Amino acid sequence: MDALSWFWYCSYVLVLIGLSGYGCHRLVIVYLYFKHSWRKPEPLSNFEELPLVTVQLPIFNEMHVVERLLSSVKALDYPIDKMQIQLLDDSTDETVEISRKEVAKLKAEGFDIEHVHRTDRSGYKAGALEHGLLTAKGDYVLILDADFVPNADLLQKTIHYFTDDKIGMIQTRWGHLNRTYNLLTRVQAMFLDGHLELEQTARNRSGRFFTFNGTGGIWRRECIADAGGWEHDTLTEDMDLSYRAQLKGWKFIFLNDVETPAELPVDIDGFKSQQHRWTKGSIQCCKKCLAGIWRSKFPLHVKMEATAHLTSNFAYLLLILLCFLIFPSQKYQPEFSGWIKLVIHIPIFIFASGSVVLFYLMSQKALRPKSWWKEVIYLPFLLALGIGMSVNNAKAVLEAIFNKQSGFVRTPKYGIGQKAEAAKATGWRKSRYKGMKSVTPIVEFLFGVFFLFVVLDALLSGNWLSFVFLLPFPVGFFYTSVASFVNSLPSSAERRHNEVD
Repeated sequence: MDALSWFWYCSYVLVLIGLSGYGCHRLVIVYLYFKHSWRKPEPLSNFEELPLVTVQLPIFNEMHVVERLLSSVKALDYPIDKMQIQLLDDSTDETVEISRKEVAKLKAEGFDIEHVHRTDRSGYKAGALEHGLLTAKGDYVLILDADFVPNADLLQKTIHYFTDDKIGMIQTRWGHLNRTYNLLTRVQAMFLDGHLELEQTARNRSGRFFTFNGTGGIWRRECIADAGGWEHDTLTEDMDLSYRAQLKGWKFIFLNDVETPAELPVDIDGFKSQQHRWTKGSIQCCKKCLAGIWRSKFPLHVKMEATAHLTSNFAYLLLILLCFLIFPSQKYQPEFSGWIKLVIHIPIFIFASGSVVLFYLMSQKALRPKSWWKEVIYLPFLLALGIGMSVNNAKAVLEAIFNKQSGFVRTPKYGIGQKAEAAKATGWRKSRYKGMKSVTPIVEFLFGVFFLFVVLDALLSGNWLSFVFLLPFPVGFFYTSVASFVNSLPSSAERRHNEVD
């Protein structure tokens, strides 16, 4: 029994040490942010004559938001004769007709706009962007996804950085149109704020690799071509092209003070679809790019940070392992001194859990210095949601490892903004656009039941510390599973339709 106890306990500690390694990386990012965030980049000069910009708008079945997207692009503060708009439409529904009508309106107003409708959808988004470049006129390409609503001054605040011939891409920070819509959107906003404000700023201004976020950024067309163009052998074509371009010597700039607002997924299935695609794509990029990074002449610290970045989603596999080890490691702990346990567990807790709390708190403090404390109440649910998403994201990691092919599953958008009318704010439930469906909610629910037992066992045993620290596990798994079950129920409109049939 002693040997078995040591096996469970050592396995548990080793997994925690692995998670602590990624937690330590978060702390390094926080350190780099505060050390380098003051290094705000400035353009070398301003263009005497503004260059021609091609605005690419890749869409697929976006009938709820395509009009909003085109209206916001129309309002960009940029000379109409210096802007070409490409609506890259792979849609198979009413979006095609809506797009044609809106494009015709803009043409009548004098805009240089084309509606590029593909029917095969080969290469998904990357294929659409590459296809658009065949008829693109501009030397610079602004890319905006369907859920984005750029501010009018976006181009004026970014284009002049390209007066430096070494700059290949400018990325702006995403904002959140519907941050306060529900609890899920609030927590998503915090997740993204951590990545965009802390990670992107820290990496870019400390000389590390950093990546295009897929939208809300402008590319030098020459840079895209020099890096080999858009490729679609990963689900994160943005990350893939970013690493290839920087390995070619191109410089990128991240402007954290230029915000480009977007709509967050309002339901759990949309969020799961998005996270699955991002997670799987990042591991595919890891497999594709990591060897080239280590063969490059970049400094060791740059290579190490890129490795931590590209492998960070392996932490979901460690988190799943931890789920299986928590209960046996608690029930069958070997007997040794309490102070030794504290020496082992306190540093692990600081790096594995404390680093997460500090990371997201710092991102809120950086973005909203006067009201950051209002976000503190959402941190427990942020931790719970991160745990609850581990099944969905671990599945994505395994699919990437074993080369399971899957299509580019779009994230549903419903046109919900901060000031959405009540009808539109709830009408998305009737939309036929839904997120990815899978068996993962069943697995998540079983994990929730198991951890409910573990938490109750800790409570009845008087182990209050374990009870508090383990409570996010059942909360997270029950939330991600039950919310998916609720979404799978037919809406009232669907029920009425079925009754008529």
